[in-house]
Amino acid sequence: MSEPIARESMEYDVVIVGAGPSGLSAAIRLKQLDPNLSVVVLEKGSEVGAHILSGAVLDPSGLDALLPDWRSMGAPIKTEVKHDNFYLLGPAGGIRIPNWPMPPLMSNHGNYIVSMANVCRWMAQVAEGLGVEIFPGMAASELVWDGDRVAGVVAGEFGRDPATGEPGPSYEPGMNLLGKYVFLSEGVRGSLAKQVIERFNLSKGHCPQKFGIGMKEIWEIDPAKHREGTVTHTMGWPLGSAAGGGSFIYHLENNQVYIGFVVHLNYKNPYLYPYMEFQRFKHHPMVAELLKGGKRVAYGARAISEGGYQSIPKMVAPGVALLGCTAGLVNVPRIKGNHNAMLSGKAAAEAAFAALQAGRQGDELTDYETAVRTGPIGKDLKKVRNVKPLWSHYGLTASLLGGGLDMWTNNLFGLSLFGTLRHQKSDAQATEPASKHKPIDYPKPDGVISFDRLTNVAFSFTNHDEAQPAHLRLKDPAIPITVNLPKFAEPAQRYCPAGVYEVLGEGQDASFRINFQNCVHCKTCDIKDPSQNITWTTPQGGGGPNYPNM
Repeated sequence: MSEPIARESMEYDVVIVGAGPSGLSAAIRLKQLDPNLSVVVLEKGSEVGAHILSGAVLDPSGLDALLPDWRSMGAPIKTEVKHDNFYLLGPAGGIRIPNWPMPPLMSNHGNYIVSMANVCRWMAQVAEGLGVEIFPGMAASELVWDGDRVAGVVAGEFGRDPATGEPGPSYEPGMNLLGKYVFLSEGVRGSLAKQVIERFNLSKGHCPQKFGIGMKEIWEIDPAKHREGTVTHTMGWPLGSAAGGGSFIYHLENNQVYIGFVVHLNYKNPYLYPYMEFQRFKHHPMVAELLKGGKRVAYGARAISEGGYQSIPKMVAPGVALLGCTAGLVNVPRIKGNHNAMLSGKAAAEAAFAALQAGRQGDELTDYETAVRTGPIGKDLKKVRNVKPLWSHYGLTASLLGGGLDMWTNNLFGLSLFGTLRHQKSDAQATEPASKHKPIDYPKPDGVISFDRLTNVAFSFTNHDEAQPAHLRLKDPAIPITVNLPKFAEPAQRYCPAGVYEVLGEGQDASFRINFQNCVHCKTCDIKDPSQNITWTTPQGGGGPNYPNM
């Protein structure tokens, strides 16, 4: 048994893991409440914003609550939504769904098309101006425990041997960042949050969390086709009944367009290839015409929490709180979670401040849990709680009609037609054996509008130091070939949007390769692997994508 690693320690009032909208909001709010509090934010990306990928149409309600003067503070939030379009697509055309029958909460009036990466960069500047310490390139790789309490995290560890995982000749042990409270704002399927949820059984009594994989490209298009402030969402083709999901097309400034595609990860057919569904979507006549003459300038992908109100786990345990997408606070039909992330960070900060003022530390911040479930976040999510399960159980039409009607009754009367529908299976459990399905023949990318995965991954500017252990770990190295390949046609080859996983050879010569250098940190493998054999962990700090204005 190896000796415990000796590390230096630094102590703070609050340690925050992740410089996304929830973590930065918490840091800002803590300093607003008490400038003397010591607050540190750890970010695994090479800079703040490097790992931030979101649609994004921003509901400014969270920012209004946190920084009411943001409009005069130089925030990179300029493009107000002017036109809101919804289409149901078929292979050759589409039907526009009128806006008038949609519940008011679906309107994007007053919202903004933004780069959340740039919004987070700006929020980090605001936080640092208030005295928050922010350390980019510092992956939080372990939790520090004090008995049964989370007391901090280990951050900044480098130099483990790539073959053995043991400290190598250039090993740097990192530091223990200790806090009276620790906030985990790691985004979807956070590696530390996953441990906390399991250790404290925080999901007990709640539905399993549900997820989607969201893929996004930034295009510079012909100025004659650009309509700044236009927001378009589509459903239907090419997914049809094969899977839930849809697209977004957002016209921001500078003749740029965000084009994205979401596939719900509860699909049954292991031959389904989410990335290729995205590439096929771009060849729809409506989309291809928009992109003709343009050029793709960036690509990325990330998982999205979709379980909604009934899948939010208990969010607090001794010394620790789960914030934002780590807790699953996305409003699925609105395709928005950043406002709730900001509100959750604000609520967590207020609960921690009250506890510290009362002389407490390291206990459960129950006031935070109450604020989320009974306040604006809970009200936002409760109204739409049945849309996703209706889609999962009965398909797109039932979700459009039943979900729309349910949102209306919630909006008008505060009542649901269905009560609270439950999610039954995890997305991994939803995967069916390959014998029940047929392979899908996807068109070859043309290199003009559609692209192969590895070419696109280059546009995520992803980089990992190869002299480190793979951060994608197999519980049993034999399972991909002995179980997943014969039973499920090894879907890791397809569900990963970055080409990380390969099956080489056939029959007895088959082997499984992990190209961890390609990983864009979407965490789909940790979610969708039918054997739950893959664990996503943090690589050395600074590794991963380097998104520009995603």
